[in-house]
Amino acid sequence: MDRIPILKMGDALLITIQVDIHDQIAIALENDLTQKIATTGARGVLIDISSLEIVDSFIGRMLDNIAAVSRMLDAETVVVGMQPAVAITLVELGLGLTGVKTALNVERGMLLIQNRLGALGRDRAHRP
Repeated sequence: MDRIPILKMGDALLITIQVDIHDQIAIALENDLTQKIATTGARGVLIDISSLEIVDSFIGRMLDNIAAVSRMLDAETVVVGMQPAVAITLVELGLGLTGVKTALNVERGMLLIQNRLGALGRDRAHRP
């Protein structure tokens, strides 16, 4: 079975989806990501979907599920590279991707994650 690689970059995990996602790959990705967050202590998850030209409700729900699981494990999810047609389709399907931050590209997405990590570090430094 194909698997989507998950790369560690500092305190974040990077996922680049470059293949058509079907049920088995999506389930494997969610499981692999959950394990990787738990074992690495990652605080951010960046998902690059710039290669996806179309999405369906399944992919939208998968992204939403990944974000929910990541939040439960104290990692923020940022989706980058969304094509305009993909954004329109997600809205038309009623999938607002709650809890998922978006950015135009990987650089901006990593900046969002780094800003969160910096804010968390400052909050911890000020606790008695």
